[in-house]
Amino acid sequence: MGKPPPKIGLITATSIVIGNMIGVGIFILPAALSKYGSISLLGWVFTTIGALILAKIFSNFSKIVKKSGGPYAYPKSAFGDFIGFLIAWGYWLSCWIGNAALTVAIIGALSFFYPILETNALYKVIIGLGLIWFFTWINTRGIKESGKVQVITTILKLTPLLFVILVGVFFFRLENFPQFNLTSESDFETFPMVAALTLYAFLGLECATIPSQSIKDPEKTIPRATMMGTLITASVYILGTVVLFGILPIDRLQTSAAPFAEAARIIAGDFGGYFVAIGVIISGIGVLNGWIMVTGQVPLATAKDGLFPRVFGKENKKGAPALGLIIGSLLTTAVLLMNLSEGLVNQFKFIVDIVVFVALVPYLFTAAAYILILIEKKVHVHSWVKTFVLGSLGFLYSLWAIFGSGQETVFYGFILLMLGIPFYVLMKWNKRFD
Repeated sequence: MGKPPPKIGLITATSIVIGNMIGVGIFILPAALSKYGSISLLGWVFTTIGALILAKIFSNFSKIVKKSGGPYAYPKSAFGDFIGFLIAWGYWLSCWIGNAALTVAIIGALSFFYPILETNALYKVIIGLGLIWFFTWINTRGIKESGKVQVITTILKLTPLLFVILVGVFFFRLENFPQFNLTSESDFETFPMVAALTLYAFLGLECATIPSQSIKDPEKTIPRATMMGTLITASVYILGTVVLFGILPIDRLQTSAAPFAEAARIIAGDFGGYFVAIGVIISGIGVLNGWIMVTGQVPLATAKDGLFPRVFGKENKKGAPALGLIIGSLLTTAVLLMNLSEGLVNQFKFIVDIVVFVALVPYLFTAAAYILILIEKKVHVHSWVKTFVLGSLGFLYSLWAIFGSGQETVFYGFILLMLGIPFYVLMKWNKRFD
């Protein structure tokens, strides 16, 4: 019998959480938020509270349901195979489609150094495919190798952000700070808009729960990694936005395509700008590596329960779901090539919006499952009020987040989920004859 695949510890698990949340978007998001005024900081606070509630639910659930597959496994434990399958189906779709969007964002960041990438489709294809398949190969070498990449890229992506935050304090000018509400709408109408903008920056808080069987001492490590990762990420988001609001004049910030890079240029000249620009690329690379890992791990857990084809459940000597990773990356490749057609770019963006909604659905069902498990299995009997309140808050926040995605997005996202039903019926039919 061969040696069991090595497992990852707290630092790597925390890096997976941070690395899968902090992507390319945070480097430009403060510019979008500045158009609303400093009310956007309240949006960050509100979203952070919601994210921490969900992180706590996932942390607690990891002690109750000791299986891999987090956002799939937890709802399945309460609602059964059908709901479990639909969530795994939607989450899997959101992963490999989202990976194409991440690849496009990395190419966009690289165009800062190589402007030819903006016009040369062939170079885009070569670099895009190279990124996807390089990190697919890394992940086939096992979670330990993928985790090493995640730790390194997380440290490297945090470095320029912390540089701007810590050194930028000395360049802070109160006169630059925007007014509370710069829109013509009321505070009551503006607040949900800024909260919705910040919401998607926290997708990925659940990632430490997904490869739980590959984590050392998961009952302690997963909760710590989930809460620490979410808190560190939230702190970087909020402090980064505050510092940028004080460094860059509002008219400059609102039109900036790279506010962190501009702030770094004020602090340390051209070197600072390039330093942050490299950080953006590294951030994109790290998040792509992490989500490719998840693209293989979720169907792996689902296949082990007989709800996905067996091919997704096969592991190589390193304990990696190699065939599942390859299938996911083949689908990502197809979506990436679709995006390189000018006529399909708008459709691509619309699809990405839909899969973001699909990624939010597991949060809703995990919060509901948390309450149901409490009632049916009488878990946490001595603190049932606290548990019920936590689950209810998580459910209400997730519900708000889903409907905040917009009516059209919710409708088509629901259709995307329903497309999984024929596959579920097929899996159940095949299972009868096994």
